[in-house]
Amino acid sequence: MDRPPKRSPDSGLPVEPSSQGSLSLARARELEEKRRTFDAAQLFAEKERIAARSRIRQFMFGSLDGLLVPLGVVSGVAGGTANSKIVVIAGAAEAFAGALSMGAGEYLSGKSEAQVQQAAIRDEEEEIAAIPDIEKLEIELLFENEGLSPSDADLVAAKVTSSHRSWLNTMVEKELGLSAEPEGSALKDSLAMGASYLLASLVPLGPYLFLAVRPAFVVSVALTIVALLLIGLVKGRLAVMSLWRSALEVVAIGLASAAGGYLLGTLVPHLIGR
Repeated sequence: MDRPPKRSPDSGLPVEPSSQGSLSLARARELEEKRRTFDAAQLFAEKERIAARSRIRQFMFGSLDGLLVPLGVVSGVAGGTANSKIVVIAGAAEAFAGALSMGAGEYLSGKSEAQVQQAAIRDEEEEIAAIPDIEKLEIELLFENEGLSPSDADLVAAKVTSSHRSWLNTMVEKELGLSAEPEGSALKDSLAMGASYLLASLVPLGPYLFLAVRPAFVVSVALTIVALLLIGLVKGRLAVMSLWRSALEVVAIGLASAAGGYLLGTLVPHLIGR
């Protein structure tokens, strides 16, 4: 039986119900809009867009630490003194030291991870050059493991290995579980981590610049809760999940962490003083 002719992406046909499954109405409309405005050039920009969005990890990590660690420090210091200047000095010192530490740690860890992955990719490239028959057999087995029949796997492997780039990318992604063309940047990730930490630390520290210790403590905690809510909402938006569930999750975890830091900051000095 002849196959029906292919239709262009801008054919205007609605998304078939069988393909919608459990899609929400908004998501179905989004997919229909993608069909209507399809541009092949955008396909290769999608990876960069996801890589940039994935920097949410650095943003979340840096912001949460920037809120909670300084909050624990300034709250602990505030519990033992009525002098706002002492609280501000302690909080500012921690904020700058923490931002530098977080940024440097992210840079070194990201750089080290990239170097390890590049070494593994070089090894794979050497294997393709030295033992291509074994590497082609590995591709066949990888595709068979994904459900293709031996004959189909052999056909696909023959097509994949006809291009060196396609061959290497397939081996790296399917055998090693890595990306042959990573989009991340250790420097950008470290700057995002350090900057988010430093900016977030201004939230719990700021009230002590203008208020006495006791009212500043209340305002500091309140502002931190609001900031945690906003971070949770941003995370929920980017992760396409319930906004309030994401926000409450971040607030609950953040407050639990802050409470632990505050207790340590207030109890340990008393214990040492004894």
